[in-house]
Amino acid sequence: MDPNSFPTKGNLILAKNSLALARQGYGLMDKKRNILIRELMNLIDEAKGIQSEIDVTFTEAYRALQKANIELGINYVQEISASVPIENGIKIKARSIMGTEIPLVQHEDTPMDLTYAYYSTRESLDEARAKFEKVKELTIKLSMVENSAYRLANNIKKTQKRANALKNITIPTYENLTKNITNSLEEKEREEFTRLKVIKRTKEKNS
Repeated sequence: MDPNSFPTKGNLILAKNSLALARQGYGLMDKKRNILIRELMNLIDEAKGIQSEIDVTFTEAYRALQKANIELGINYVQEISASVPIENGIKIKARSIMGTEIPLVQHEDTPMDLTYAYYSTRESLDEARAKFEKVKELTIKLSMVENSAYRLANNIKKTQKRANALKNITIPTYENLTKNITNSLEEKEREEFTRLKVIKRTKEKNS
């Protein structure tokens, strides 16, 4: 048997303190969950907006690329695309939202050097290049937002589990313990009061 469940005034104080802490913990978990949910909803809305912009921009870029292929020839366009330098200006840091580490992607937005001559190409290729550059920027941003949303969703799930454990297990346990100890102490007090009355009545009868 748990010694803390013995009906003593000391254990009653401990049970009440534990109950107060559990309720406080539940309140904090509930606030944290609500804040994280708001952040997640904002990220979901942002991701939808970026995805829509990517779809539109990619359609425009592909249309321009098709036109360039027709005007310049697929082989020539492929040769130019092979000369595009590898992207190495992306840096990933982290920031914290209520204890959740989420990625902060930083990209050096520097103009890409031309890898072809203006005189040997058409406007459609320039347009395709600019549109695909925008798609790249948007994709980087979308990856950061979606990754952040995924991590927040996981933390919300963990926070919800802790809040449920406090609400459905810990708090009821200490409520019952406090109630049982209080009832036992009150019963003892009634028994003691009755015993003292009997003793007093006996003394009065004998005197």
